[in-house]
Amino acid sequence: MSALVKVLPAALKERVLASRQKWLVTGAAGFIGSNLVEALLGLGQDVVGLDNFATGYQRNLDEVEQIVGAQAWSRFHFIEGDIRSIEDCRKACAGVQHVLHQAALGSVPRSMEDPLATHDANCTGSLNMLVAARDAKVRSFTYAASSSTYGDHPGLPKVEDQIGNPLSPYAVTKYVNELYASVFARCYGFNAIGLRYFNVFGPRQDPDGAYAAVIPKWIDSLIKGESVFINGDGETSRDFCYVANVVQANLLAATAESPAAVNQVYNVAVGDRTTLNELYAQLVTNLLPHYPHLQDAQPVYREFREGDVRHSLADISKATAKLGFTPTQNIGQGLALAMPWYMRPRA
Repeated sequence: MSALVKVLPAALKERVLASRQKWLVTGAAGFIGSNLVEALLGLGQDVVGLDNFATGYQRNLDEVEQIVGAQAWSRFHFIEGDIRSIEDCRKACAGVQHVLHQAALGSVPRSMEDPLATHDANCTGSLNMLVAARDAKVRSFTYAASSSTYGDHPGLPKVEDQIGNPLSPYAVTKYVNELYASVFARCYGFNAIGLRYFNVFGPRQDPDGAYAAVIPKWIDSLIKGESVFINGDGETSRDFCYVANVVQANLLAATAESPAAVNQVYNVAVGDRTTLNELYAQLVTNLLPHYPHLQDAQPVYREFREGDVRHSLADISKATAKLGFTPTQNIGQGLALAMPWYMRPRA
């Protein structure tokens, strides 16, 4: 049993193991997608993966294959395709009971630079997936929403039914996903659940490129002895969520049986706030025993980044009440689990 599956709640594992079904994971070669594939194969499920490798990597799938072993891997079927193609979406949905739709072009900065590409993947692509899943009569459709939807709403913690004005094209696209899912419920009787992710981190999160997430990027820079840049004064805060918590939420949403739980949007986070200064200190503390050159490491501060939200903290009570979601790792526990992967030598 993989380390990821081990930390999932026992009752959830029993629920999934009880019935062998066919799942589609879009964005299967990406960070969250590959973790979902790993968990599902480890729980005896049949899995179809769809990815165009725009932001995912073959190495992520190779790693999952190595972790789960040959017998489990034989239950995985990969389609190299694009959610912007309705034909690829229909092919991927054929015979599927559950869809976990993770494919998207992430990153606020990317969307600021190229809003058309972000819209095409996140809006047109997601609409294609909804249509294909509806026509295939799937049992459940769970999609990756985003905490960016809260925009400029000042309230903390963030509550699902109180959002503000979006601060980036990316945020617009993720809110459009929620609107389409709601309309499909009303017009077609289609059941969908949206999961608003808050700053997910963990194994197979890409440390490279201009749009890399903060935790892998900072760890990579610290290990190499390079400068770590903090946008603003470092008191910007986020609700960092270990990827196993996200896997738990997806499996709970997909297997939810209560009518009150479906056609909803849920926060997926820990419900705790960490400033960038605190995050930097935690990373240095974790790495210092292995990298003595970090003894006197200090970050470099620069201007705030356009489109960024100042503070983010989730109220997860709705997900707890309706889905049974209970985070199993806080940021400290998640970093401890993920750090060996982040520290691995990379080709």
